[in-house]
Amino acid sequence: MKLTLIRHGITDGNKRSLYYGRSDLPLLQEGIDALQASKAQMIYPAAQHYYTSGMLRTEQTFAVLYGEQTHEALHGLREMDFGDFEMRTYEELQQDESFRLWANEQIATNICPNGESFELLQKRALAAIQPVLERGEDTVCVVHGGVISCMMVKWFPEGTFRDYMPQPGTGWQVEFEDGKPVGFVPIPFVPV
Repeated sequence: MKLTLIRHGITDGNKRSLYYGRSDLPLLQEGIDALQASKAQMIYPAAQHYYTSGMLRTEQTFAVLYGEQTHEALHGLREMDFGDFEMRTYEELQQDESFRLWANEQIATNICPNGESFELLQKRALAAIQPVLERGEDTVCVVHGGVISCMMVKWFPEGTFRDYMPQPGTGWQVEFEDGKPVGFVPIPFVPV
């Protein structure tokens, strides 16, 4: 089985380097244009099943890359809820004591005030993807960078969260054998 994980295209949150997850931001026109250019030059995998997180930016990305293809929303694959830090930049937050406490060396397990931790995001995402993996059929999921990174670092712990953070419109195709991840390649693919 091959599970393809694609990060949504560029949003205002990406451009402004905001902490954002629960905010339902649309793609910027430049994000749509970049996806269209990538689709024209590269190959995005096809599959038997397709999902998004149900958020606007993933739905718009899916529409650019896969058109009218039937798909479902897996809400457990939504991006992390940054709580009180949502829609704010590092520069805005660096003097905030609660932010400094959250962003220390235990950042993976620290919960954002009124939000989630990376650990909680990982548990939620892995629970949401489990039925997909149990089906054992090729699947494409257009979701979020944090979701992708959290799952990849669980499956392939030799890398870091940053190692697995894909650029907008890119991602990873993970191969599973007997329900276990055995390898991965970056996507989209360059045509041969």
